[in-house]
Amino acid sequence: MKLTELFVEQLGREAEATRRVLERVPEGRNDWKPHEKSMPLGYLAALVAVMPRWVEMVVERDELDFAHVAETPYQPRVVASRDELLATLAESVDAGRRSLAGTTEEHLMQSWRFLAGGQVMSEAPRYVVLLDSTFAHLAHHRGQLTVYLRLNEATVPGIYGPSADDKIGR
Repeated sequence: MKLTELFVEQLGREAEATRRVLERVPEGRNDWKPHEKSMPLGYLAALVAVMPRWVEMVVERDELDFAHVAETPYQPRVVASRDELLATLAESVDAGRRSLAGTTEEHLMQSWRFLAGGQVMSEAPRYVVLLDSTFAHLAHHRGQLTVYLRLNEATVPGIYGPSADDKIGR
């Protein structure tokens, strides 16, 4: 299997799990956060919805300077409704799929850099960045979002297996 095919399949699996979580985000709670150091719910949900678009960023750009992230489509934009979150996710996944369809194995072996104010924070081959900084990072924040759901009395969907809210064998 080619890396591009592997990443398209992984993007599809992550998109489905992410959609199930975003469908349960309570509306009208964008400013809620569990702790003063935590992200607000609306920002976290928007981040999770836009993260599949990071595939496009890694494939089509050679680097990202965090100091200029607000000037890109990769910056989360807090939205008012669950439907807008789901639309953002769909757009993000489509952008990632298009980028993967247009790239090559050789391109995924080339280096990609993350900068902060011009200083290199990390540099790795694109395929490593996709695995670690995109898919694993998405799983982390999606898991964080499920905790927010639980603390807001929303049901939590199963992601890699059943959740306490799934009625399996009961």
